[in-house]
Amino acid sequence: MTADVPTSHPPMPARKRDKRHLAIRHWAEAERPRERLLERGSEALSDAELLAIFLRTGARGVSAIDLARDLIRHFGSLKNLMNATPTQLCALHGVKTARAATLLAVSELSRRILMERAREGTLLNSPIAVRTFLTEHIGLLIGGKPREVFVCTYLDARHKLLACEESAQGSLTRVAVYPREIVRRAIELNAAALIVAHNHLSGGAEPSAADHTT
Repeated sequence: MTADVPTSHPPMPARKRDKRHLAIRHWAEAERPRERLLERGSEALSDAELLAIFLRTGARGVSAIDLARDLIRHFGSLKNLMNATPTQLCALHGVKTARAATLLAVSELSRRILMERAREGTLLNSPIAVRTFLTEHIGLLIGGKPREVFVCTYLDARHKLLACEESAQGSLTRVAVYPREIVRRAIELNAAALIVAHNHLSGGAEPSAADHTT
């Protein structure tokens, strides 16, 4: 799994105020993201416009869309932004605790929707199915985390997905895992099989020397 959220970021650049940086409420109604979404559908909006709807307002000298663009540019991608920590978010211009909480809630809802979709009839009964699941689902969940994360995927007797949960978070180079807790959870779920995975902040997908010895 890759993990490409930087541990530190350069400050977001200051913007010069111009007509497009006015508060969105001063824009023509047809140009406002919320109105465009209701009239034309979410597909018509850019990533920044969709994010601006959650932000609701901008910051001094910038509109909500400008702030959204700055956040995406600052972290390098939407995935990295959604994996940012509260401390990383609150350190940025225009983001305080309430706005950081909103972004964290959006990230968690996205994760839960992804798991709900994966749970609907997903059978992990072959190496190809497992590889696809790890790449398309687990990779999206932990690939951008700023620390090592250990994830457990619990399956029933037919190898149908029961739950996929983050079992532990560690540091930049290691994560401590307690088998007793994992077994306890497997018993609670009446799981018959288990798949485990964790990320490497280096971006490498191959097992490290520590992985082979633990």
